[in-house]
Amino acid sequence: MPRFKIYLARPRGFCAGVDRAIDIVKIALHVFGPPVYVRHAIVHNRWVVNRLREQGAVFVEDLSEVPPGSVVVFSAHGVSPRVWQEARQRNLRVLDATCPLVMKVHHEARRFAREGYTIFLIGHRGHVEVEGTMGEAPDRIVLIETVEDAYRVQVENPDKVAVITQTTLSIDDTREIIQVLKQRFPALRLPSADDICYATQNRQDAVKALARRAEVVVVIGSFESSNSNRLREVAEKAGARGYLVPDASYLRAEWFRGVKAVGVTSGASTPEALVHEVLQRLQEMGGEPPEELVVKEERVSFTLPPDLVELARQHGVDVENLSRGCS
Repeated sequence: MPRFKIYLARPRGFCAGVDRAIDIVKIALHVFGPPVYVRHAIVHNRWVVNRLREQGAVFVEDLSEVPPGSVVVFSAHGVSPRVWQEARQRNLRVLDATCPLVMKVHHEARRFAREGYTIFLIGHRGHVEVEGTMGEAPDRIVLIETVEDAYRVQVENPDKVAVITQTTLSIDDTREIIQVLKQRFPALRLPSADDICYATQNRQDAVKALARRAEVVVVIGSFESSNSNRLREVAEKAGARGYLVPDASYLRAEWFRGVKAVGVTSGASTPEALVHEVLQRLQEMGGEPPEELVVKEERVSFTLPPDLVELARQHGVDVENLSRGCS
């Protein structure tokens, strides 16, 4: 059987925001007992969601599905003030798993709105993060999805405009749109470099490195995952054939016939267990033991809510050992 090299990207997989969100749900299940309700999928990965569901998490899309007085976790993607208000009205105990980077963008949206700016939000319509961010200042925020939108948008005061971005878009994703907005609105207030999710940028940079060595790049992630889909697109733009697979069962032998090297990476909400399964299957198909391709080391971590950690300790929950169980 012909052999091909396997290059495994690093960084890949879970980011600090995903780790934190999953840990919050798991700790809540131990402290409060099931059911613990979660508004929207905690992260966009069915494997993770199913594992947490087996432990007693109940995933809902609307707070009307949550019995009054229950414990509810808001997902890593963030929610609008309207959702917070509804939670208070229903007397729900809220645990907020919003990624701190998303929280920062919400804060900027509120600040710009208070100062009277029209705010351009670069993002994808219908994405749960975008819906939450727009809810911070619905009368002041204009969604920009494409370069064409940037050319067409009109504002009352072109001297009072600012731009923020969906965190799961990289610098590459937003560059052309921001260039058009800057040309049209010279006074445009630009987003901080910290608004871009470090994990999004790092994983896209790693995929570009894979594509320089491999004819085929396999991205492991859910079809619903925005950042996983984007990784596949980045691979193809860099000259490789890209495939997005939720797990090893989606791999097809014909993808790898005649290739000398295959790159493997995973989206920011993909557990490492799925990566191991894909690597094993690739080796069964003729791949050599994987060689890790290190593009950047990540040492980012986000703290858990202090009140939840204290409750866990009071209940004898070993937070350190409980963490990372979905990885």
